[in-house]
Amino acid sequence: MIHPYTNAAVRDGLRRPLLDLRISVTDRCNLRCTYCMPREIFDTNHVFLPRNELLSLEEIVRVAQVFVRLGVRKIRLTGGEPLLRRGIERLVEKLSALTTPAGLPVEIAMTTNGVLLAARAEALKAAGLSRITVSLDGLNQVIFARMSDSNTKVDQILEGIRAAQRAGLPVKVNMVVRRGVNDSEIMPMAEYFRHTGVILRFIEYMDVGSSNGWRLNEVVSAETVIDLISRRYPLLPVGANCAGEVAGRWVYADGAGEIGQIASVTQVFCHECTRIRLSTDGKLYTCLFAEQSGTDLKGLLRQECSDEAIHRAIVDCWQNRRDQYSKMRHEVSGVIRNKVEMSYIGG
Repeated sequence: MIHPYTNAAVRDGLRRPLLDLRISVTDRCNLRCTYCMPREIFDTNHVFLPRNELLSLEEIVRVAQVFVRLGVRKIRLTGGEPLLRRGIERLVEKLSALTTPAGLPVEIAMTTNGVLLAARAEALKAAGLSRITVSLDGLNQVIFARMSDSNTKVDQILEGIRAAQRAGLPVKVNMVVRRGVNDSEIMPMAEYFRHTGVILRFIEYMDVGSSNGWRLNEVVSAETVIDLISRRYPLLPVGANCAGEVAGRWVYADGAGEIGQIASVTQVFCHECTRIRLSTDGKLYTCLFAEQSGTDLKGLLRQECSDEAIHRAIVDCWQNRRDQYSKMRHEVSGVIRNKVEMSYIGG
């Protein structure tokens, strides 16, 4: 039976449909990547959310159910580091049981730094996780340590990737490329993941949040990355897998696999963005580059409001959406904006 307030075609002010939900399940992380949670900011004067301020697993599932009735087909669990959230496998199990009004399954994905993945991959797959993305910014231990500001060993993350593959999870690896820091790792990463079945994606260094000291001259363009790789291993462009996909896709001409590039700085894709984000403490954000405000769903949940009230809040939030920050970046350049941190909103 279709829920009485089902509306799979809800669109924002620029006619973009609501299809993808990203849920940040914790604002904590076991790394201190310089582009996300720089130690000098987060380990000195940043206050992490107390447990009672986080949405409970049951609250997350309830909100997700409303989103699915509205047309969402993909849910991605993020953080912080989602594997730090107690009961994450149980959450995956409950979310993976959701179905669309047409009876179709909902895709449940996760983005993780991979530090804890080796021991959890089989349980996540058994719980119903559809696929997983691992953040890894280099293979060289010194360079990785500089990017992540941690003593974590690269081999630990690589073992997590292998464990996910053994468990039957499709794996993507995201590499944020920062000029002068880890751009020397582009080719080693490409060579390592060729013939492995892992899709490696290169992400332009972005001005997310207000703490990472972003500078445009540290951005290595996606075009530069593709040109560099294709000189040694010819690449062929391929089309998007689905509407709203943000990554450009390329395959190796010799059949060694696929790579991707996410170019929100040099090749903006705001016009195709179908994502909404639910923060750790239950606020809705309609853009990765949003400022410090958001539609408060936690308040509705804890006031014991009806699902219909939550539904109306979501629809109002999305229909009023006109975000296109990447497209307008040049117009706000140099303007101080109190942007929400990626560790809070989810990547």
